[in-house]
Amino acid sequence: MEPELDERKKKILRAIIKTYMETGEPVGSRTISKYADLNVSSATIRNEMSDLTDMGYILQPHTSAGRIPSDKGYRLYVDEILKQKEEEIAEIQKMMIEKSDKLDKVLKRVAKVLAANTNYAAVVSVPQYKGSKLKFIQLSRVNEHQLVAVVVNDDNVIRNQIIETSEALDDEILLKLNLLLNTSLNGVPIQDINLGMIARLKEQAGHHSGVVADVLDAVAATIKVDDDDLEIYTSGATNFFRYPELADKESASGLISTFEEKKELADIIKEQMADPENTGLTVYIGDEMPIRTMKDCSVVTATYELGGGVHGTIGIVGPKRMDYENVVDSLKALKIQLDNLVKNKT
Repeated sequence: MEPELDERKKKILRAIIKTYMETGEPVGSRTISKYADLNVSSATIRNEMSDLTDMGYILQPHTSAGRIPSDKGYRLYVDEILKQKEEEIAEIQKMMIEKSDKLDKVLKRVAKVLAANTNYAAVVSVPQYKGSKLKFIQLSRVNEHQLVAVVVNDDNVIRNQIIETSEALDDEILLKLNLLLNTSLNGVPIQDINLGMIARLKEQAGHHSGVVADVLDAVAATIKVDDDDLEIYTSGATNFFRYPELADKESASGLISTFEEKKELADIIKEQMADPENTGLTVYIGDEMPIRTMKDCSVVTATYELGGGVHGTIGIVGPKRMDYENVVDSLKALKIQLDNLVKNKT
């Protein structure tokens, strides 16, 4: 088992990482010796930096140059930050935003705010409704051939869907359909609405079976049962050009392509959300991220929850020398903003 770093080595490593994050240049012992809380000679710092190099926490890119952090060094630094802030950081959770169009606007705004506040790129997924149950469905007529289906889950999250109908529907028919749907589906887990259940409801609806099928399709679309259609919003991809290590033609085009196509980002988010234990902050550094175009990046993600099994993911993508502390604080501030937003809407 590898021995733990003593406090002096940790201080020197933190000083190297912070200086490198600020400058992007290899860090020498003379620069580190200016940190007031070290109180050791340059010779001692050189010895400690040599040990940190041997242990794999920092790298020496050229014979005469200073040192830069390795992925292992970043990992230790991030773990220390998360440990220190464990009690301080509240995961993004228990928010309830009632209208789907308002939720989409909020999440797009969240991505833009995160990208602007951090100068990195941001990814936000639309929440998925796994494990929640239907509370009720309300069909209302917009005109003769158009309905609005209001779907409410057991955590009082409301989603709307417009339905076009081939037949004209009067108030009596609507009442019967509302009774049929709510009697059959009240308290049913979303994922249990299967083909057999749909066939039975269509049979009970008689010659209105087409409307029932349209309503159930709308329920599935509204609740987003199929996570193959996971929707994500991105912002700030042009921020990659701020950082020389990401701004060369090949790196930048690969990163921007990943953000535009979104499929690989969606796969990572789906994998995170599939893990019930993953409810807080996660940090990927360099090769820890299974996306080839992001091997020179760090990614910080946080899970947010609306309750009742409704959850999504927010991610920040930047260089490995990203300001991790600022990123974590931005996620914390975002939680407060979202909480206040929810209170104002409910």
